[in-house]
Amino acid sequence: MTETTGSAPAERAPLSRKLSAIAESATLKVDAKAKALQAAGRPVISYAAGEPDFATPAFIVEAAAEALRDPANYRYTPAAGLPVLREAVAAKTLRDSGLEVTAGQVVVTNGGKQAVYQAFQTVVNPGDEVLLPAPYWTTYPEAIALADGVPVEVFAGADQDYKVTVDQLEAARSEKTTVLVFVSPSNPTGSVYTPEETTAIGEWALAHGIWVITDEIYQNLVYDGVRAVSIVEAVPELAGQTILVNGVAKTYAMTGWRVGWMVGPADAIKLAANLQSHLSSNVNNIAQRAALAALTGPQTEAEEMRVAFDRRRKLIVAELQKIPGVQVPVPQGAFYVYPDVTGLLGREWHGKRIETSLELADLILDEAEVAVVPGEAFGPSGYLRLSYALGEDALVEGIQRLQRLFS
Repeated sequence: MTETTGSAPAERAPLSRKLSAIAESATLKVDAKAKALQAAGRPVISYAAGEPDFATPAFIVEAAAEALRDPANYRYTPAAGLPVLREAVAAKTLRDSGLEVTAGQVVVTNGGKQAVYQAFQTVVNPGDEVLLPAPYWTTYPEAIALADGVPVEVFAGADQDYKVTVDQLEAARSEKTTVLVFVSPSNPTGSVYTPEETTAIGEWALAHGIWVITDEIYQNLVYDGVRAVSIVEAVPELAGQTILVNGVAKTYAMTGWRVGWMVGPADAIKLAANLQSHLSSNVNNIAQRAALAALTGPQTEAEEMRVAFDRRRKLIVAELQKIPGVQVPVPQGAFYVYPDVTGLLGREWHGKRIETSLELADLILDEAEVAVVPGEAFGPSGYLRLSYALGEDALVEGIQRLQRLFS
């Protein structure tokens, strides 16, 4: 038995250094602040959240209600996902990404974000460099760091429609480069790579044996007759070194249902499934049944939402273009616009000298009661991300406030 002494207790061991280095999601932080202000009675209009404002289609909700009455859904199911849903994901992957896979090459995850996390855990080793085209979704660099990888940013500005080139990627490649992140349509910019651009990047990755993690969560939200060609459709030989990430959140207005998936080579997917068996086990069975209905049911309402987003896209671009000093590349996918606001920086606005887009976003919230996400969340300063997944009246009112603020 240990003898108790009157000495002071030892200092507590430190918390995880790895987790302490991870930044809070900037988009969720801005959205939470906007909602708090709204709850306090402030008339804040928020363009922060990447979340459709539509209700999940009724037939999907009904499928979930039916699943609630089936006792089979009250039990553990396979960690990698319900077999019937994995089959449906495989069918969607062939239909929309041009890649034929088996259900065994699919892992169903708790939203696309878990799929992103597990993808990096699967293919990144300590010290590996991951080429990360910027502007990028705020979670990517943190997920890379959690896998002990090193994100290497490759920036493309508005003059390139925010799309990197093979020459830029080659200049950033080193002997430590093992992974490329490829996102089309993009969050935060809405940019879509052309088939030719996608092919060139895919062939470059293939030639250098580089893994590709391609996030296709917005692949069905495209406009102007554009199609987001998957990198594995453009370069079929790349399938053996590509992990595709996707989910139902954006296309079907199901962000809160938390169902995503990852698709890839059998050996990589086996590792990811093993990880998930310890991390979370199966995704909620009711949500999986809802996702199955979304993928296999009528696509009419999903198309109606896409058409509505297209209408809002044209509206927000037209209104933003009326602000002097703001450059607005026209997005062809997703539901974001990413204006270059460097023309507003280095100037005094309402008694405040504004040097960065972070300071600009704070000014906009304070003076116009409009919430936007600054470019610092996605890469270099000088940009703002605005989601147009909100009602048209609020969308126009918010931009008109900006027009008045910068008049």
